[in-house]
Amino acid sequence: MSNFKEDLLNIRAFAFDVDGVFSGNILLSSSGEQLRPMNMKDGYAVQLAVKKGYPVAIISGGACESIRKRFSGLGVKDIYIGSSDKMKDFEDFLGKNNLDFESILYMGDDLPDYFVMKKAGIATCPSDAAQEIKSISKYVSSIRGGDGCVRDVIEQVLRAQGKWMDTDAFKW
Repeated sequence: MSNFKEDLLNIRAFAFDVDGVFSGNILLSSSGEQLRPMNMKDGYAVQLAVKKGYPVAIISGGACESIRKRFSGLGVKDIYIGSSDKMKDFEDFLGKNNLDFESILYMGDDLPDYFVMKKAGIATCPSDAAQEIKSISKYVSSIRGGDGCVRDVIEQVLRAQGKWMDTDAFKW
């Protein structure tokens, strides 16, 4: 079995679910709009990864346009919302960016992420993920979904690859 820290050296791109990963809960407004509180440090890490040239995919079953707006504002180009077949969207992301499964770190939290996580080079999840997801994850963050678990995995990859604390890190 390979070492997690060594495997981080092979990561060339990231893919993430949204609900349960970037957000811990969904709030409903009085008009029924879904609001997803998100961690600012997760956002910082995503924009830094994009700035460093890592393709990033958002693959969410949620169909709220605010998801697209949030992540496009961070520089993410591959945003799949309302995804009923995450594997299809994951393969589309790989094809558009000339990537292979082994070079992707994927973070998910629940059963719709299962098959994608089984194919990704490194499967990761927040500490409060479903047990089935934890059981197939190479790394379970000590951080809950919505509380900075995305920052945790991006930071680990960038640190391992010597790209965390350089001049790009100190500006948006």
